[in-house]
Amino acid sequence: MKIAVACDHAGFPAKAQVVETIRAAGHDVLDLGTHSADVPVDYPDAARALGEALQRGEAERGVLLCGSGVGASVAANKLRGIRAGVCHDTYSAHQGVEHDDMNVLCLGARIIGPALASELVRAFLDARFSGEERHVRRLNKVRALETR
Repeated sequence: MKIAVACDHAGFPAKAQVVETIRAAGHDVLDLGTHSADVPVDYPDAARALGEALQRGEAERGVLLCGSGVGASVAANKLRGIRAGVCHDTYSAHQGVEHDDMNVLCLGARIIGPALASELVRAFLDARFSGEERHVRRLNKVRALETR
């Protein structure tokens, strides 16, 4: 899979670890920045860049980092077709994909350490949407919300 990665300045310190974890798992990375913690970058800009890359089909999934993960998640979920979740435990990181077809993992670089970040990314990447009728039904209801 190709995985897009983006962050604001607060998420930057965790980005290198995330990119390395993705590559070590055998996936390609589309690095959308930021490339320094020294220049302030607003999380909605990072979320937009990542979300639009997914919408254009440039990547299948994404990992978005900010200080808490919350702002990035809120912003990313404003984009049609993006299902982003803040996950700071491995169950949510894989279950979000399996049940909700989550396509963006949001992480809080100021909340979790590098070892947990790697575990979360691996859980997210290894998971697949179940396709079970109840999950498809619920996902269709989420998609309907986007068209209202």
